[in-house]
Amino acid sequence: MFRVTSKELIFFDMFVEGVENACKAAGLLLDLMTDYRSVHEKVRNIETCEHDGDKNVHDILHKLNQSFITPIDREDIDFIARELDNITDAIEATAHRFTMFNVVSIKEDAITLAKLIVQCTKELRDLMVELKNMKRSTTLQQKVIEVNRIENEGDDIYRSAITKLFVTEKDAIEIVKWKEIYEFLENTLDACEDVADSVEGVVMKHA
Repeated sequence: MFRVTSKELIFFDMFVEGVENACKAAGLLLDLMTDYRSVHEKVRNIETCEHDGDKNVHDILHKLNQSFITPIDREDIDFIARELDNITDAIEATAHRFTMFNVVSIKEDAITLAKLIVQCTKELRDLMVELKNMKRSTTLQQKVIEVNRIENEGDDIYRSAITKLFVTEKDAIEIVKWKEIYEFLENTLDACEDVADSVEGVVMKHA
């Protein structure tokens, strides 16, 4: 029977690095949308976060290939690393829509969704910090539930925003632009929920 040592626990620290990067990207997206100036520069800063996220996944998988013992199942490490990266990928894809579509001003419902993304990534950061102590933690499940609650709130706002868009917007091009932007924002929240659900599965395995 092999024992997990502190050396193998580094995977949890690498998860935290990945979610910290997602938090940073979420904050940059919110700043882009609430202070809609220097848009191309702000999008480039989000691109940097996306590249950092790719590097984090590469580092985790490289470490995984070198490790004989892991603190959780190897496939779970691989899956969580990629799911974390999906958040930053979705944030970057959202940001690019503002330059691609030549968006002039930001809709309030979009800002509300961006704020929920910031909240969600912060909850995930706390969740990842707790994951290392999953057998003793009393808050992990509540954090998973909170991420699910935020995602559900995002679904409601998304549906309301789409309804409002088709009722009030008369310009067909604007409808196409904003329908896609709302979808990417909602997909980002879905990516956050996917991470929380994958962590919940790991915790249940080790309960």
